[in-house]
Amino acid sequence: MADRLTQLQDCLDDLLAQMYASLNYIQLKHPYATIEGQPSQAPEPSEPRNSANAAEPKNATPGIQANGDLNAQNGPSDPNTPLPESPDVFQNALREIAQDLVVKEQQVEHLINSLPGLGNSESDQEERMRELELELRSVEVLRERKEAEREELIDMLGKIITKVKRVP
Repeated sequence: MADRLTQLQDCLDDLLAQMYASLNYIQLKHPYATIEGQPSQAPEPSEPRNSANAAEPKNATPGIQANGDLNAQNGPSDPNTPLPESPDVFQNALREIAQDLVVKEQQVEHLINSLPGLGNSESDQEERMRELELELRSVEVLRERKEAEREELIDMLGKIITKVKRVP
């Protein structure tokens, strides 16, 4: 398991990705509002290809009207333009997005609150570091003793093995 700072960084990266995806969804799928006295800017659903071909002359290039203007590549019926969601679906999606963002933000808060040092004064932290340093020194002395003991045991074992080999 990763340390808390790595977990926090991963969680913040996830939160940022969620925020970006949320803004992208809102921008692409929002329902268009009607403004009184103004023509609608909402894209029209594209018609099936068969009916579009029937309206074009036989010698015309598909997607281009007889007068040369583009009718499918530019304008609201562009097939690359995503259609907006219905207001109910959009509101439900916004609610779900908001809940997901709140949950992720709560995870970030939990990780921040679990970081060491929060709620401790600087002098308390320095005192704890001194205690840990003393403990580390005593453990290091013990390790060195055990290392020397291990070397002695290896030497003894080597001597025993060489004695055993000489007795045929």
